[in-house]
Amino acid sequence: MTGTATTPGGPRLGLRANLAQFALLVLVNALVGGMLGQERTVLPLLADDVFHLSAYTAALTYILAFGATKAVTNFFAGTLSDRYGRKPVLVGGWLVALPVPAMLAWGPTWGWIIAANVLLGVNQGLAWSTTVIMKIDLVGPERRGLAMGFNEAAGYVAVAATAMATGAIAQHAGLRPEPFLLGAVYLVLALGLSTLAVHETRDHARAEAALHPVPPAKDVTTAQIARRTSFTDRALSAASQAGLVNNLNDALAWGIFPLLFAAHGLSVGQIGVLAALYPAVWGAGQMLTGWWSDHVGRKHLITAGMLLQAAAIGLVAAVGTFPLWAVAQILLGIGTALVYPTLLAVVGDVAHPAWRARAVGVYRLWRDGGFAVGALLAGILADAYGLTTAVWAVAALTAASGLTVAARMYETHPRPAHGVDGPR
Repeated sequence: MTGTATTPGGPRLGLRANLAQFALLVLVNALVGGMLGQERTVLPLLADDVFHLSAYTAALTYILAFGATKAVTNFFAGTLSDRYGRKPVLVGGWLVALPVPAMLAWGPTWGWIIAANVLLGVNQGLAWSTTVIMKIDLVGPERRGLAMGFNEAAGYVAVAATAMATGAIAQHAGLRPEPFLLGAVYLVLALGLSTLAVHETRDHARAEAALHPVPPAKDVTTAQIARRTSFTDRALSAASQAGLVNNLNDALAWGIFPLLFAAHGLSVGQIGVLAALYPAVWGAGQMLTGWWSDHVGRKHLITAGMLLQAAAIGLVAAVGTFPLWAVAQILLGIGTALVYPTLLAVVGDVAHPAWRARAVGVYRLWRDGGFAVGALLAGILADAYGLTTAVWAVAALTAASGLTVAARMYETHPRPAHGVDGPR
């Protein structure tokens, strides 16, 4: 799509027409991902080596705090961005994160780490949700999958790069404070760009709504949107449960995998490579899979991706060497790449532009609630039955989620290339 004029002098929709702002938002979202990446290698090891938390459930409390806070913040991010505009919410997300790097680097007790992850959850919920909404606003309907691919690719490539970088820093300089100074640099740069260079995009959503063939129902309430996204619409509800399970298994990869790898004798550097490999493949792959979903439809990519994730997680449980774990991480990254931008594109397809931001917020409430559910489930199972049993259980849940998508979701892309089934 090269850009479509809405009204004389009004905003134009399309990737080419909004390329500069789109590219800037890609960069901002990479910095959002980097804030999360600073924890992926180091924090599970901190829990064990510095704070001496022997119970897995206690060690994963930071993921529970992060996930619960981010999930709730996602919900309000959509509502706030509809009411006050996208840019104020984005800037607010970065202001909340200001103390996070220092708290992670020098916090004297585990309570400081949990508090930092509460603030990080607010940051991620406001900033990541808003960059998603802003990109959907800019590109219009025809390149939505591509836009989500670039958005999520930027975020998760940055997660991977930062996880590897902090692992390398920790290998040579220790677990604290040096690895978290990278997050401080990200934070300053992102706050400056969001404040000085990012433009408001709410008028683009209004322009698309004016062109939309189906007018929105009058006075659609947030409760009605939440019910539709969570339960009554088959595509939106299937996407919501798949998003939850996807991030449930990401919580496992974040919190349990490094401990499993360390228990088998891997070095911090090797753990950093594995912690980076999965989000690197996931992130880079989304630039292809988002575009692909614009051409072949959404449903079958999501189903295949969830089933591939399940197989990869099972492989992690079944093997015990660095090379085979690397293969499993690559497969997990491919499966997640098939799923992640495509689920967001489903929400963008179904939701009317007038209430789309709130629908994205509800979906992301479910999706990032998976971090909290995953931390609790994995921690409880690992404490009761061991790390390997926890991994197998999450593999089974992920497979069940993929089968649910296959049975419940209808195809949502407005013009899928091969005539796949439409809404029911």
